[in-house]
Amino acid sequence: MNTRTRAELYLLAVTLIWGSTFVITKGLLQDVSPFLYTALRFSGAAILLALFSLRSVATLRQATVVKGGILGLLLFLGFILQTIGLQYTSASKSAFITGMLVVLTPICQIIIERRPPQLGNLIGIAFVTIGLYFLTSPEGSEFNIGDLLTLGCALCFALHIVYLDIFSQVHQPVQLAFSQFLASGILAFLGVFLYEDVTWHPNPKLLGALAYLTVFATLIALFVQVKYQKDTTPTRAAVLFSVEPVFAALIAYFFVGEVLGVIGVLGGGLIVAGMLISELSDVLLPKRKSPTAP
Repeated sequence: MNTRTRAELYLLAVTLIWGSTFVITKGLLQDVSPFLYTALRFSGAAILLALFSLRSVATLRQATVVKGGILGLLLFLGFILQTIGLQYTSASKSAFITGMLVVLTPICQIIIERRPPQLGNLIGIAFVTIGLYFLTSPEGSEFNIGDLLTLGCALCFALHIVYLDIFSQVHQPVQLAFSQFLASGILAFLGVFLYEDVTWHPNPKLLGALAYLTVFATLIALFVQVKYQKDTTPTRAAVLFSVEPVFAALIAYFFVGEVLGVIGVLGGGLIVAGMLISELSDVLLPKRKSPTAP
C-alpha cells in the first residue's frame, strides 16, 4: 500500500469518527455547558498526548508553540461555535453546514496563499449556497442562530485546514498537535470563567461520551489529520472530508430519528454536490494548456 492510499484511508476513518460526533455532542449538552465541555475535551487530549509522548513534548520549540497556538485558536473558535450552535439546530443540519468548510477553503487560500479559484470552485460555491437555502428554508426549518454560529464554525475550520497544510510541512506532528490541544483547552477554560454559567451533571452516559470525544474524535482524529493530511493532495483530502455530513445525517437518522425532510435532503445533496464539484474542479474542468509558441 503506497503512502497516499494509506493516508487517505486514515483520513476517511477520521471523517467517519467526526460524523458521529454531532449526535453525541448534542446529547451531552443536556448535562454539561459548552465552554466546560470544550475545555475538558481539549485539555484531556493534551494531557493524554503528553503522557504518551513525553520526549517530544519536552523538546517543544517556541516556533512550534506559536504555530500550534494559531491552530488551537482556530480549533477553539470552530468547536465552541459548533457546540453552542448545536443547542439551537439539529445534528444533521449542523453537519451539513459545517461541511461548507470544504468550499470555504479555496476562498481562504486566495486570501492567505494567493491561490485564485478555478471555475469549478465558483460553481461549487453556487451549488452550496442554493443547498444551504433549501436546507434552512422555512419549508424545511428556518435559518436560526444555531445555523449562523455553525457557518462561523465552518469558516474557522477552513482556516485551520489551510494553516495546517502550511505548518505541518515544517513542524513535528506530535508537537504541533499537543500545542493546538493545549491552546484550545486554555482558551476554553478562560471562556468558562469569563462567560459561562456552568452546567455539570456527571453521569455514566455523559462521562462515556466525553471519553469517546476526547480520545477518538480529538486526540486520535486530529493527530491523524496533522500527521497524514500532508501525504495527500488538498483536493483529495477535501473530498474525503466532504463525506462527513453524509455520515452524520445517517447516524442521526438511525440513532435519534432525525429526519431532514424532502427539502432538507435536496439541500444537503446540493451541498455535497457543491463540495465535490469545487474540490474535483482540477479533474472535471482541467485548465487549458497555452498554445506553444512557434
